[in-house]
Amino acid sequence: MSTPLGIVIAEDDPQIAEIQRRFVERVPGFEIRGIAHTTRDARELIEVMRPNLVLLDIQFPDGSGLDLLRELRAARQPTDVILITAAKEVESLTEALRCGVFDYILKPLVYERLEQALQNYQAHLERLRQLESLSQQSVDGLLPRSGTNTPHSPATVASRLPKGIDTLTLDKVRSVMKETADSFSAEQVGEKIGSSRTTARRYLEYLVSERELEADINYGSIGRPERRYRRHTG
Repeated sequence: MSTPLGIVIAEDDPQIAEIQRRFVERVPGFEIRGIAHTTRDARELIEVMRPNLVLLDIQFPDGSGLDLLRELRAARQPTDVILITAAKEVESLTEALRCGVFDYILKPLVYERLEQALQNYQAHLERLRQLESLSQQSVDGLLPRSGTNTPHSPATVASRLPKGIDTLTLDKVRSVMKETADSFSAEQVGEKIGSSRTTARRYLEYLVSERELEADINYGSIGRPERRYRRHTG
């Protein structure tokens, strides 16, 4: 898309909002239209700036991001939403899905996960733009939760893999993580599969988003938290 997609960041913590801003600026095709630290400011920014997308937290000092999301939907605002939150309650996810969020990302935010979500959003809009009429196949491609295919069949998995994820490398990472219940860093997994740390981390974060793995933060030296990954135990 030639015209950048506008984003409003709605996050009560200024430091986290700044991290999000820097992350977004690293992804081509997007521009920040504004940053809000309260639901009131977010509401006004969205109304005035009309962004394509809002990166929305749930907890604010003056209210709930979920309430704001409901308001946007009730007002038929033409704005999509990605929730970025520490809320791990199933009820929060359920309500978010009912309100039509595009994605749900758990904190602490990792660049590769946000990059994946933004690229998926770009691809989603491009598919919509190219549609001339609807067929069931095109609808199924836009709605991965439609359940018309076997969820884990090779064809289905390959068709829904995000940009930058291929089945061969993904299978290698899965094989490594199945070997033990111990946790690994992205660097360790990269060494085992013969790839860079950045590549390994992209695949690991994808598996976290698919709930095949879970990740914890290990705080080492100041400013250098390390994500460690293990098989999902939930």
